[in-house]
Amino acid sequence: MHLWLLPLILITAHLMEYNYGQSIIRPRRNARTSLANASTNPLCPLGCDSCSGANGCIRCKSRFFFHLRRTGMRQVGTCLSACPSGFYGLRGTNMSKCAKCKVDNCEMCFSNTFCTKCTEGYYLHKGKCYNTCPEGFSTANQTMECTSVVHCKVGPWAEWGTCTKQGRTCGFKWGQALRSRHINQLPSPDGRACPQTLETRRCRAPLRFCPGDDATSPRKKPKRKRNKQQKSHQKRPKQQAEREADATPASV
Repeated sequence: MHLWLLPLILITAHLMEYNYGQSIIRPRRNARTSLANASTNPLCPLGCDSCSGANGCIRCKSRFFFHLRRTGMRQVGTCLSACPSGFYGLRGTNMSKCAKCKVDNCEMCFSNTFCTKCTEGYYLHKGKCYNTCPEGFSTANQTMECTSVVHCKVGPWAEWGTCTKQGRTCGFKWGQALRSRHINQLPSPDGRACPQTLETRRCRAPLRFCPGDDATSPRKKPKRKRNKQQKSHQKRPKQQAEREADATPASV
C-alpha cells in the first residue's frame, strides 16, 4: 500500500542534495568573479590596473604612464614607467599618459613644444632641433647643442718694461723693451682668434755705463777723432811744401 510513496521519497531526497551542493559551489564562483574584476588582476601586464584581451591595458596604476602602442592595424594599450622616444610624460588626476612631442626630429621633450634631446644628427637650441645652428651660434659636437659664438677678449696693455740687452740693463746704448697683455676670454671654435699678447720696441738704455765701469776708457768716437788727426797730419807736409815753393823766387 505504501510502495507508491518510495519513488516520491527518493526524488525529494535527490533534490535536497542538489540544492545543498549548489549552495556550496556558488560562493566559490562569486569569489573567482570578484578576483577577476579586482585591480590586482594577475592576467594583466605589469603596471595595468585593468585590461582586456583585445585592447590590452585600459587603465594604469599610479606612477605609470598609459601609452597606445600600434600593432599592425590596431592599437594596444600599455603601461610604462617612462615614455618612449618621441613622447613625454603628462601627469593627470585620473591617469597619467604619454603625449607625443610636436617638435620635429625630437627624441625627448619636456612638453609638446619644448625638446630636451634631438635625434641623431640634429643640434638642440632653445627647445628646437636644427640640422645646422642658427647664425651667431656654433655646434658643440660633444653635447649636440648650439652654443653662442665667443670671440677672444684681451685686456689693456701693461706698461713698458725696463730697457735690456742680452739680460743686462746697463753698459749699452740701445736695447729692447717688452710689454704684454692678458687674455680675458678664450674664443669658441668658431670665434675670432686672440691677437698678439706680447710686443717689443727699440729703447735707449738709461745707464750708458754700468757702476764700476771706467767711463774714460777709449770708445769708438775717440778713435774716429784720432783718424781725423792722422789725416790732418798727412796733409800738413804737402801744404807746407806748397807754401815753400811759392816763397822761392823764380829764376830769370
